[in-house]
Formats: sequence, C-alpha cells, structure tokens
Amino acid sequence: MTAEILEFAMLFAFGFSWPFAIWRTYKAKRVDGKSPHFMVIVIVGYLCGIAAHVVEGTKLWLCAVYLADIALVSTDLALYVIYSRRAKSAS
Repeated sequence: MTAEILEFAMLFAFGFSWPFAIWRTYKAKRVDGKSPHFMVIVIVGYLCGIAAHVVEGTKLWLCAVYLADIALVSTDLALYVIYSRRAKSAS
C-alpha cells in the first residue's frame, strides 16, 4: 500500500504542474520554449505506466490518475499545435 501511495503522490505532483503550464500557454497564446517532443515522450511514459499496471493486473485504480495526467499533457500539446500553426500562418 505504501508503494501505491507514493506512486499516486508522484503522479499527482507531475500532474499538478500541467494546469499551470496550460494556463500560461493559453493566456500568452505563444509556445516559445515548449517542446512537443518532450510532451509526446511524457505521454508515452504515462502509457507505459498504464501498460505495466494492466499487464500485472494490480493497482488498476492508478490508471485513472495516469489518464488524467495524459489528458493534461495532451491539452498542452494541442495548444502547442494550435498556437504554433497560428504563428506560422501570421508570418
């Protein structure tokens, strides 16, 4: 049970930072300094975490936290795509 709590805390800590990044991107309407490759790697890492729990058949409730984190990173990635396209079309 301690490992589950620690894993949840790790996922919560990582996930807690994304709303701030999303808000900053949304307000600025700019993606300077953002890396879409990094965001994709983070999503792949979360998917691997889900796969590990599915394969082991344990702690499946943690998959919901992984999915929430994936949704947050995907939102930031979508904003990256939208605003980078707008910047390219404006120039």
